[in-house]
Amino acid sequence: MHTAHICIARHGETDWNRRGVLQGWQDVPINEFGRQQAVALAANLASENFAAVWTSPLSRALETAQIVAQALQLPAPSSHEGLREKHFGAVQGVPKNELAELNPALLEQILRRNPAAEFAGGETMDEFADRVIEAIEDIGARHRGERVLVITHGWVMDVVTRHIAGHARNAVLHIKRKNGECVWVAVGKAIQAATDLPAK
Repeated sequence: MHTAHICIARHGETDWNRRGVLQGWQDVPINEFGRQQAVALAANLASENFAAVWTSPLSRALETAQIVAQALQLPAPSSHEGLREKHFGAVQGVPKNELAELNPALLEQILRRNPAAEFAGGETMDEFADRVIEAIEDIGARHRGERVLVITHGWVMDVVTRHIAGHARNAVLHIKRKNGECVWVAVGKAIQAATDLPAK
């Protein structure tokens, strides 16, 4: 079985990132600094010889992916619903300083990036993790023997990071992926950390 090597990157910065507002499925565009981050990401990955770019359908990921694909002279990005950020339910769009008054216990869980935190009207931990892993497996199956770039979101990258490290789904990671940060995975019979990338 040919293995797909997937570089998973977080989208460029949005104004809501800067202001500390939980975005979830709210469709917030990247800002000018986010566009600069996308250009820098493309430059950093220019020698990777990607076959394709995949993206979350949310505009902050989609525009990041479009900038990178154009810079690398690749086809327009393909969108995958499974790459969406987690649905945070009723607290989407609520600034964290307001949430500190409305629900300080939930805010504490969000700041810890606790995957088991419960969001009224949002996705459960397992619903979210299942669709993320299925999306990465699906993209890997479409690109056996190729390198692919995926542009997605912070909590999505947390799911992947736990998975390849063998951590439980409810493990708190104590890291937060920066805008434009990448993690490589190898997708064959399973999704694993890509520790030894083959020649380009």
